[in-house]
Amino acid sequence: MSGGVGSGRIAADRMRQLLRTYLVLGSPNCRDHPLRVLEAALDGGVTLVQFREKGPGALTGEPLRALAAQLLAACRRRGVPFLVNDDVELALAIHADGVHVGQEDEAAARVRARIGDRILGVSAHTFAEAEAAVRHGADYLGIGPIYPTASKADAKAPQGPAILRELRDRGITLPLVGIGGITVETARDVIRAGADGVAVISAITLADDVRQAAAQLYATTDAGTSTT
Repeated sequence: MSGGVGSGRIAADRMRQLLRTYLVLGSPNCRDHPLRVLEAALDGGVTLVQFREKGPGALTGEPLRALAAQLLAACRRRGVPFLVNDDVELALAIHADGVHVGQEDEAAARVRARIGDRILGVSAHTFAEAEAAVRHGADYLGIGPIYPTASKADAKAPQGPAILRELRDRGITLPLVGIGGITVETARDVIRAGADGVAVISAITLADDVRQAAAQLYATTDAGTSTT
């Protein structure tokens, strides 16, 4: 898949499929080399990948770009889209399929103008943030944290699956992915609350068997149970 300029914005139905089992990874949250973790996760069935290189020990400069290019190449071999967290310059430089931004990152409207038709994901924690992201051109919303998480030091208070139900009840129809502390045991509750998929970090990257963990999540996130 290419999310590049000129290919046209991704269709909502396709975006919902891609959100089903969404892996967020970077070197600070992998026990093994991120490339080996990613390849095992791809073997298990992850459908979308976000490169998020933040936190203690995070790479910068040329090592950061080299790792991003390696991970992108692995995703391209499997036909899985590869997004970059926050760093628009890096995403454009390596021809990534898109960018994901949070509320404290570059404004979604400006990112949309810079990346053209590539995939744009936006984190939202409230209805007002979700509504604004829709207006500013997001292709999907990352909603959370759903449960307590240790993967993001500045994470807001967990809201539970109820936030997903609220957004759907108040008319947000854009594809949604739940994130934050989600496990194979809780993934189905997140889907049933209105999400189209689940985004995870440690549930896959810190698993004893990465491929199996990804496969279990994929099996659990039955796309047909979403309320959208």
